[in-house]
Amino acid sequence: MTRGSSPEARAAVVETDLDRTTLPDPDPLLVNLTRCTMEVLAGARDIEQLARWVSDDAFRHLLKRSILADRARRVKGVAPTRPVLTVGRIMRGAPTDGVVEAVIMVHQRARSRAVAIRLEEFKGRWRAAAINVL
Repeated sequence: MTRGSSPEARAAVVETDLDRTTLPDPDPLLVNLTRCTMEVLAGARDIEQLARWVSDDAFRHLLKRSILADRARRVKGVAPTRPVLTVGRIMRGAPTDGVVEAVIMVHQRARSRAVAIRLEEFKGRWRAAAINVL
């Protein structure tokens, strides 16, 4: 903020700061997004159910990944099934105010995977700006 800023600009800065301090704990959202993302990629959940919780870019990325996974399942003749998984350790950091970057371990019978999620503050709540399954 610069000297001579309008009262409206100062009020906007104060409101933004207040919103960031009242953001909920991101861990439950990280766990749910991880589980839902794995279910979308397995074909067991409709990607539209995640639309409210992810940005447009993250949605498009997940849509591409789910289409590719669906094609691979059809080529192999495998039906979509709900994955049996356990969400493990969450490692997270906050590079700046209103941003959380996390890696969540997901354990399945045959292998373990990592899911990287970047949450950003959006209208007083968390929203995923990026989701990558490694």
